[in-house]
Amino acid sequence: MHHRTLIKICGLTRAEDVRAAVEAGADALGFVFYAGSSRYVTPEQAAELIALVPPFISTVGLFVNASVEDVVRAVAEAPVSLLQFHGDETPGQCAAAARAAARPFIRAARVKPVMSAADLLQYERSYRASGRLFSGLLLDAFVEGYGGAGKVFDWSLISEELAHRVVLSGGLSVQNVAGAIASVRPFAVDVSSGVEHAKGVKDAGKIRAFISEVRKADAA
Repeated sequence: MHHRTLIKICGLTRAEDVRAAVEAGADALGFVFYAGSSRYVTPEQAAELIALVPPFISTVGLFVNASVEDVVRAVAEAPVSLLQFHGDETPGQCAAAARAAARPFIRAARVKPVMSAADLLQYERSYRASGRLFSGLLLDAFVEGYGGAGKVFDWSLISEELAHRVVLSGGLSVQNVAGAIASVRPFAVDVSSGVEHAKGVKDAGKIRAFISEVRKADAA
C-alpha cells in the first residue's frame, strides 16, 4: 500500500484561495503571523479565513521569534490546530509557547549546505526531548531572513530514517514535487510561492496541478 503524502498550502491571505485549496484536496492550510512576510495576516484576518475551513483539515499558524504572549493572543483569536515555529526559537521556547497555547507544534529546520544527515537527526531529537507537544520537523532551505524563500535545498541530506516523518518544504512547485516525493518519500509536502501568481496571491490552477502531481507521485 502506497503512503498518501499529505499536502499543506501555506501563506493563505484570501478567502478565494482558502476555498480553492480546500476544493483541490489540501490536507492543511497555513497562515503566516510574521509581520515581516509579504503573506502576513493578522489573527483577526486569519480567524475569518479559518471560519471557511471544513472539519478535518488542519490549520497551521506560522510564527517567527514571537513571544509566548503573542502566540497565545494569536491562537485565542485565530484557533489554528497546529503551531509552526520558523525563527530562532529554542526547544524550550517552542515547548513553552505550545503549552501556553495548548497546541502541538512543528519546528522548521532551515537546512544549511554544511549540515549533515546526522545533524538533522540530532536537531529533531533536541525538539522531541522538549515534550509531548512536538509533532515533527518541517525542512526548508536556509536563507537570510525568515518565513521561507522558495529555495530548494539538497534533499540527499535527509536520511531514510528521518524522511518518512518530515514535512518537506522549500522551493516545491508543480515542476519538481513529483521528483521530490520519489527522492525523499516525506510524510508531507508544504508549498507557498510555488502555487502563486503574486506574493500572497494563490493561483487556483497551480494549486490543483500541484496536488494532482503529488497524487500521481504517490501512485507511481
